[in-house]
Amino acid sequence: MILSTHGIIGSRVTVASGDADALAFFTAAGITDTTQKSAINTLVTDLKTANIWTKMKALYPFVGGTAASHRFNLKDPRTVDAAFYLDFLGGGTHSANGYQPNGTTSYADTKLTPSLIYSNISNISIGFYSRTNTQGTSNDIGIYQNDTKALGVQTRWTDNTLYAQCYKDGSPEGLVISNLNSSGFFQLTRTSTTSLKIFRNSSILGSSSSAMAGAIPTLPICISNNGNNGSFSAREQALSFIADGLTDGEAVAFYIAVQSYNTTLNRQV
Repeated sequence: MILSTHGIIGSRVTVASGDADALAFFTAAGITDTTQKSAINTLVTDLKTANIWTKMKALYPFVGGTAASHRFNLKDPRTVDAAFYLDFLGGGTHSANGYQPNGTTSYADTKLTPSLIYSNISNISIGFYSRTNTQGTSNDIGIYQNDTKALGVQTRWTDNTLYAQCYKDGSPEGLVISNLNSSGFFQLTRTSTTSLKIFRNSSILGSSSSAMAGAIPTLPICISNNGNNGSFSAREQALSFIADGLTDGEAVAFYIAVQSYNTTLNRQV
């Protein structure tokens, strides 16, 4: 805080110290802006307080405004494939608001192959924070290997329907839900063979208790695509993640933390 004889004339926020995981990310991603540092530090500590941090496999906060800074996984900010260091392919735009794919060729390869990470077929969650409300024949996150190895979220198809799969494509293993808004924080979470849910912000959009089928995909998860031509998304993303399955309470706490994070960065929806 800065004082004068007339009182307070301004203030300055710094993050000279903070959570060790946040500090490691700042160094790796080249984050120097104090507002961005504060937002990341609070996000990490909020997730640790909610006991969600340990469930994260990959967490992409898309902060820093460049492709170089957006590549880093907050959970493991190394520049190697084993840390799920993103590759952005086919173009797209990077800004203070996040990652904006072009809808025709651009997507990100997470390098995270579910079969190499998950031994339990009934324990996974994926999701993203969308700043765009549009229809489209597009997949926002996931991998479609075949009808029995399908994982993904299509938030708002041209028929105003949300489709989600984990791991078999189609009902009853998938979710088919009316949805008119593709903006917000979407979380697809499976915590057992008979519990699959999709959240938008803090609310459950839909769920299934049908016994799951299929198998864990052996190809890496993609962001703004599902690994196939013709499914590219044009929705701007302000955060994406891959984690263990989240309970209802954890999903709500995760939304609160992510919404606070994006509000600090003035890019909330």
